[in-house]
Amino acid sequence: MEWTAQVDNYCERTDLSYWSEPVNALTNAAFLIAAMVAWFVLRDRRDPGTLLLLVILTAIGIGSFLFHTHATRWAGVADVLPIMFYILVYLYLATVRMVGLPWWAGAFAVILFFPFTAIVSGIVSVLTGGLNGSEGYVPTLLLIAGYGLWLRGRAPSTGRGLLIGAGILTLSLTARSVDAAVCEAIPLGTHWLWHCLNGVMLGWMIVVMDRHRAVR
Repeated sequence: MEWTAQVDNYCERTDLSYWSEPVNALTNAAFLIAAMVAWFVLRDRRDPGTLLLLVILTAIGIGSFLFHTHATRWAGVADVLPIMFYILVYLYLATVRMVGLPWWAGAFAVILFFPFTAIVSGIVSVLTGGLNGSEGYVPTLLLIAGYGLWLRGRAPSTGRGLLIGAGILTLSLTARSVDAAVCEAIPLGTHWLWHCLNGVMLGWMIVVMDRHRAVR
């Protein structure tokens, strides 16, 4: 693989220059702002788990900025890896802290995430013909909603918080999915909305995790 090969995936990008996606690039500030807001909301309740999520959330903003400016394959990896780490860390913590299962069950949930994602995203691709790459995030949406529904009767505020997160993610996935389809009508595209809404969602999910720990 040629790591420096250029990538043009988004409606806003019209050439391969550094600032060809200014809105997509600058709206990655949403992830940094979300991390800072969550940092202050947590105050003295920060623990290693939530601190790790805050660090990863910051890395998501940096990695995505690199991808929407450099637009290369190596920058694409810098964009995708922090998102994957966030999902896996959150899944482990949700299984152990929210559901109350032992550490090995959390590790098993992380392992199962990969075949689950492959199967579900494959089914979504077949049913929809593809969602502009967003089909890979649908399994995560289903997990958040599933954990939220499971916890509604056991930890109602946590269950509601997760379902709110699933609702925000649904909106952000919609924005990501239609980006290419609306290019003619909206030259700017809608990918920047994915950044803004996802920043809110990821920060919110950290707060939900913290609040659950605080009331247990």
